[in-house]
Amino acid sequence: MKQPLHPALVHFPVACWTLGTLADFGGLWWARWPLWQPAFWLLVVGCATGLLAAAAGFHELVRLPVEHPAARDASRHMLLALGAWVAYAASLFLRLDGTTPVAPDPLALGTSAVGFLLLVGAGHMGGRLVYVHGAGHRD
Repeated sequence: MKQPLHPALVHFPVACWTLGTLADFGGLWWARWPLWQPAFWLLVVGCATGLLAAAAGFHELVRLPVEHPAARDASRHMLLALGAWVAYAASLFLRLDGTTPVAPDPLALGTSAVGFLLLVGAGHMGGRLVYVHGAGHRD
């Protein structure tokens, strides 16, 4: 691809999920502010844009030959990123009472924390793809 779409799209879920996690845990510190409400909507936007980023990344992954030196790191990046999506989607659904958003319980907060750790791992592997393997660079 001349201009891969995946790197342009990943900023949205990364920013939304990171800010959502910060809002969740900041809300524990500053209990008088209902920070869980913006955190809920940040997770909604993060999960929606995460699907778009994953689709674009998958499109690029299938074009990579299996024997390519970056294939292993690309697969790890994909698995970690999808794991983050699953964790954040689970946290999002744990915050629903029917169709009404509610404050997160410890399980919802824990799945967000796990999602964030997986997101950091996916970012590390994405960095390896760019800086070690030169993904997205032309010779």
